[in-house]
Amino acid sequence: MKFSKNFIWGAATSAYQIEGAVQEDGRGQSVVDMHCRKPGAIWQGHTGAVAADHYHRWAEDVELMKRIGLQSYRFSFAWPRLLPSGAGKVNEKGVAFYDRLIDALLEAGIKPFGTMFHWDFPYDLFCRGGWLNRDSAEWFADFAQLLAERFSDRVTQWLTINEPQCIAGFGHFTGSQAPGVRYPRAEMLTVGHHVLRAHGRAVQAIRAYGKNPCQVGCAAVGVASVPETESAADIEAARRETFSLAPTDWGKEFWNTSWWMDAMLLGRYPEEGLAFFGADAPKIHAGDMETISCPLDFCGANFYSAVSTVRAGPDGLRERLPEPVGMSRTAFHWAVTPSILRWGPRFLYERYHLPVFVTENGMSNVDFVGLDGQVHDPQRVDFIHRHLIELEKAIEDRVPVLGYLYWSLLDNFEWDHGFRERFGLVHVDYASGRRVLKDSAKWYGDWIRAHAGAG
Repeated sequence: MKFSKNFIWGAATSAYQIEGAVQEDGRGQSVVDMHCRKPGAIWQGHTGAVAADHYHRWAEDVELMKRIGLQSYRFSFAWPRLLPSGAGKVNEKGVAFYDRLIDALLEAGIKPFGTMFHWDFPYDLFCRGGWLNRDSAEWFADFAQLLAERFSDRVTQWLTINEPQCIAGFGHFTGSQAPGVRYPRAEMLTVGHHVLRAHGRAVQAIRAYGKNPCQVGCAAVGVASVPETESAADIEAARRETFSLAPTDWGKEFWNTSWWMDAMLLGRYPEEGLAFFGADAPKIHAGDMETISCPLDFCGANFYSAVSTVRAGPDGLRERLPEPVGMSRTAFHWAVTPSILRWGPRFLYERYHLPVFVTENGMSNVDFVGLDGQVHDPQRVDFIHRHLIELEKAIEDRVPVLGYLYWSLLDNFEWDHGFRERFGLVHVDYASGRRVLKDSAKWYGDWIRAHAGAG
């Protein structure tokens, strides 16, 4: 089996990482704005105040998408741009911005793919307790209703919340990302529970208020392991490792798959997690799990690098293999493991029985404009190519994969790493705003044209 004619090829971004204009046209403040003001929180004191200036250069960026040949563009709606205080009065200038963007995408033949929340939580709501406040799920439901009422006549593919693992873990446990607080484990898990409730309430809102039938999913981090060989024993060992919450591992309190996806897709937290967390596990009210597990149309996941390579050990145990010396790595020092796009989608489908959408996959590279005025990034070309070969293997394994979105369209603000990392298909000179299509953008466009409708 090959990529089907209905397979969706695209790229992704998020509002705070590219828009800029944080104090223009009535936008309110977010926790990311707050976090950027903290001394030492962001590399070299960078902020997203201007970023890639997409707010002013959106028309140019849509034209670049068209030149590449993207079929879909995933972007997020900035909550404080639409609701400056997080709730209450709507900022019509914010609505108008997204109206212009959506209309331009459709005019260019590019399907808009909306993310409701990509970490820019309104500052005013943070001052009311943020995600630790149980009311946060209702605040988000009201925001999702606004999105449905204003945009679902044209946007019919939706993601509710991007990477709940990062919101709870990096935002409210390690403190490395906005809002940059370090709660004890119990409070972090409460935050996570409220984020999941917000996801479920958003699904309900888009179903209730959508003007057209919509497809809805959630983009979790694709935390997955891969097998050493294709033996049945090694595959089973990697599958078990993928959904394990091994308590000895760093970050397993939040950096895992099953705690989040089991709740959303099976309606329960895994017993292994409940046993491990014990008294720290969140308090579950009547109806919570039913809300969290409202039916979805697809399982979205952001896949970057495998957690480990695993083989079957003696006595039914599984063994992690050490990384090879000289392991290939991206500029971000993430291991290059293309087979995650074969095994990650396959394991998700086998457990949750939903079509899978690769909502992010990409790499940071050492990119710069050459003397010839071009940006040559052969490593990224190779990275994308290798990963798509493996994704095709998942399809050959009869996994229903709906699409692939490269992260990201533009070089952008990479959270606590500022502008140090470049993930984009398009190079951005942050001083001038000038865009240059990288070689990878041209290669990806050629790939799309060769494979679109080929199935």
